Amino acid sequence: MKDLAQLLIPAIRWSDERGYDGERQAIESALRLGVGGFILFGGTQDAVRALTRELRQRSRVPLLIAADMERGVGQQFAGATGLPPLAAIASLDDPEAIRRAARHTAREARTLGVNWDFAPVCDLDVELENPIVGTRSLGADPRRVSDLAAEWITACQAEGVLACAKHFPGHGRTRVDSHIKLPVVRASRQELVDEDIAPFRAAISAGVVSIMTAHVAYPALDPSGVAATFSSDMLRFFLRMQLGFDGLIVTDALTMGGALKGRTEEEAGVAALRAGCDVLLHPSDAEAMTRAVERARDGGLLDAGALAQSIRRRLKWAQWASPPNEYRRPSAADVAWCAQLADRVVHVVRGPMPSLGEKLHVVIVDDDAGGPHPPPSREPFLQALRDAGRTVLTDDTPPRGAPVVIALFGDVRSWKGRARYSAASLRAVQRAARAGASALVVQFGHPRLAAALPAELPVVSAWGGEEAMQQAAARFLARAD
Repeated sequence: MKDLAQLLIPAIRWSDERGYDGERQAIESALRLGVGGFILFGGTQDAVRALTRELRQRSRVPLLIAADMERGVGQQFAGATGLPPLAAIASLDDPEAIRRAARHTAREARTLGVNWDFAPVCDLDVELENPIVGTRSLGADPRRVSDLAAEWITACQAEGVLACAKHFPGHGRTRVDSHIKLPVVRASRQELVDEDIAPFRAAISAGVVSIMTAHVAYPALDPSGVAATFSSDMLRFFLRMQLGFDGLIVTDALTMGGALKGRTEEEAGVAALRAGCDVLLHPSDAEAMTRAVERARDGGLLDAGALAQSIRRRLKWAQWASPPNEYRRPSAADVAWCAQLADRVVHVVRGPMPSLGEKLHVVIVDDDAGGPHPPPSREPFLQALRDAGRTVLTDDTPPRGAPVVIALFGDVRSWKGRARYSAASLRAVQRAARAGASALVVQFGHPRLAAALPAELPVVSAWGGEEAMQQAAARFLARAD
């Protein structure tokens, strides 16, 4: 049972009220079982360092400690460096920016004890109604995405941190969030092979250590209609045999609706291993999942030899990963470069820019509220404006005739379930704009979303809503006026 537990990567989630203490019972259970790693969500830098040190000291096996760091380490951990979304960096047409962003992310992650970055996103941004890819993608052109993904992977792994190409064979054509339910992609096999899979082929050529599966069905690749996570046609035959990938295949989170259609979580875990996955991400109950895998092996549903091979793969890459160290730690100049990168991607979508003055009336329209996890605080935008010497007023209804800055947050978020602004958010923008003598929308989302806003409103795009982009947007306004 202890060997099989190595195939599990449970989650540890930070709470602002209790830190990691609320996860203490689950951590103790996971360490007793001998899990192969953890995925971390949230926390301060010091808390993360202390936690990863404890986990390594107490674990019987070398651990893979992962996080979603598509937008830099600051995407997950307070006080660390944030980066623009991948789409924003790609828009600069500067491969060196991709390389340096990946290198910085890996170096900073390594100092915290995190050795597995679930990036880059290799999904193509080809469906405007896709609610879960958008700014996370490196673009729509398969060749360009392939080139940039390879740059990210090479730079990240050169620092001893595992990269992860996701979500195989491509989540870009979906109109449904796989966190909510199972999407089905109806593209032809030729289209998928020539376009969607091309970045994964490039990732393999670049030596990517891990690939994450999509909880998405592709009837052209597997007529049974199961998601890629549960398809031996897509994993064992296509990914392993045809593409020649011999690294780690990791599932997307097993708590997601796309994985659970018609299955319990434990059944999903067994089905994923049977299809060819090596490790199971984010099981809710690690002990129950381990027992289910053990029963499936003892009952002949899972091949003991294949499980042993997955255990060896996980161990190989956990041993390969660089241990936590300060070697080539990011410098102050590196951090400053990341802030400059954020500044470079903020731009006027349409104008002209109005004169704002020293006193700013800021109306926050939050299209990202709701869902199981709160969005980032909106305070960094306001504080950065104050730090730039502006007086910031946040009246819900600004005085009639005053200049108004409308901070419109509409980022890609799990469980949000849509790619566009809600009707309520658009009405709120119109109300705020009517109240001011002049109005400017600062859009914390994909630039193309500006098409839904009233044509007379000038729009600035900051691409995403994390702290780094809020601060960059504030600096842009301070310079522009």
